Amino acid sequence: MRFSPTLSLIGLFLLVFLSGYRVDIGESSLTHQQTFSLQEATIGTIHQALRSQTCSCEQLVSAYLERIAAYDQPTKLNAIVVTNPEAITLAKQLDAEFKRTKTLRPFHCIPVIVKDNYQTAGLQTTAGSALFKGFIPSEDAYQVKKLKAAGAIVLAKSNMAEWAFSPMVTISSIAGETLNPYNLAHVPAGSSGGTAAAVAANFGVIGLGTDTGNSIRGPSSHNALVGFRPTLGLTSRHGIAPLYLRNDVGGPMARSVEDAARLLEVIAGYDPADSLTIHSKGKVPATYRRFLVKDGLKGARIGVLRTLSERNPDPQISALFNQAVSDLKKAGAEIIDPVAIPDFDTLSRNQWCSLFQHDINQYLSSLGDKVPVKNLEQLVASGKFAPYIENNLKYHIKNAVSPDVAAGRCTDAYTDTKRIAFRNAIVAIMDKYKLGAIIYPTWNHPPAKVGDFKGYKGDNSQIIAPHTGQPAFTIPMGYTYDNLPAGVQFLGRPFDEPTLIRYTYAYEQATHHRKPPVNFPTLTTSTNRVK
Repeated sequence: MRFSPTLSLIGLFLLVFLSGYRVDIGESSLTHQQTFSLQEATIGTIHQALRSQTCSCEQLVSAYLERIAAYDQPTKLNAIVVTNPEAITLAKQLDAEFKRTKTLRPFHCIPVIVKDNYQTAGLQTTAGSALFKGFIPSEDAYQVKKLKAAGAIVLAKSNMAEWAFSPMVTISSIAGETLNPYNLAHVPAGSSGGTAAAVAANFGVIGLGTDTGNSIRGPSSHNALVGFRPTLGLTSRHGIAPLYLRNDVGGPMARSVEDAARLLEVIAGYDPADSLTIHSKGKVPATYRRFLVKDGLKGARIGVLRTLSERNPDPQISALFNQAVSDLKKAGAEIIDPVAIPDFDTLSRNQWCSLFQHDINQYLSSLGDKVPVKNLEQLVASGKFAPYIENNLKYHIKNAVSPDVAAGRCTDAYTDTKRIAFRNAIVAIMDKYKLGAIIYPTWNHPPAKVGDFKGYKGDNSQIIAPHTGQPAFTIPMGYTYDNLPAGVQFLGRPFDEPTLIRYTYAYEQATHHRKPPVNFPTLTTSTNRVK
């Protein structure tokens, strides 16, 4: 009989297939023909792996839980308050659904890290307060509900600055202090530092943070993440413990612009339970992903706000920022440097208002009879709070109604005349120079050392967007001393997230600054997990 090359190849394939060989695919290995790496995994790569059966949802979730167990407490990173005991069960259900329907929902099996001020039905929610240990709300926050409906798994609740009071540190009476995964001697900023550290260390795929003044963008900048502060009114705050509701937003924290844009697609839009979202009607595109254009900086006009970038900057931050300006220009952007906002100091001054007692009392009263306390006075009387926020709490007890509130000011960004004037001045300059965005360093200094309160300086995030209501995104622009990340911030026109997505995606693709922290490598000692 004549030898057939085709039969020979088939025979070789069957021999290898039937031998049950092992190929490394996980936090250890599985018997399969393909490889899937958990490190820096994205929504897209995970869905590709599920479709190709490189891994199952159960294996994926198990691998992330394994990383949390191996790294969070043993390294003293301390990013996680509690993991979801139902996560594996939910993963099995999603595996069964995919097997039955052959269809993946938009966030099918995507493990999400949720800041602990978002209500999660059936899972402890504390806002960082030891007083709320064991408190389980009866309903999800709006954004959590939308993500669950899209197939996401709430994998864990992350540590935060207690009641979101600090932009500088992430310390709570429920879980202690979170550290920076890039250098454990430094802080991750606040108040969403737990979400940032967890996503940066690859404890989950994507995270939810909240931002009153800095708290999405600062931690994202300090942890080499993409952080979106959406336009005020684009995403619902219903079910989120407030700090100052007039400024609060919730939004994405991710390792890539694409994943952040995917998350924004799910959570953006009108919610009757948050009246401010009425302003989003007619302003939410069918998809944000169509603005992920690799050459999206070609023809872009971007202004450089030296008013902020030159406020006592660290020299290494200045060098990174100036390089970012050059990289934007190299990628096709036309740079207008500098741009200046007339009367900037006057317009930006005295924009903060004392509303915490009003907002938190209203929120606590909505939680039902099982809530541990029903107002701020009871909270303070309990004595159960981190020492560093004592002065904040007592200030808000004393200043229940500030003079500005009594005078009818301190309303939202669409009715407060002082806030409108500030926004109009910025938009007028953008119109004058035909700008799609204005840029500046997210922080003018690198992350401070733990305990060094004099080192907490350089925060640019609190000055504009929280008061004008404009969208502001941060994206990695490189690293300073001891491998500490830094971010560049893009400020856009109200509800012009599409332009910011196009610019930041193109900048990300041109520079690729994001890299995982070396202290949290792939696990290699376990078995039957994805790697």
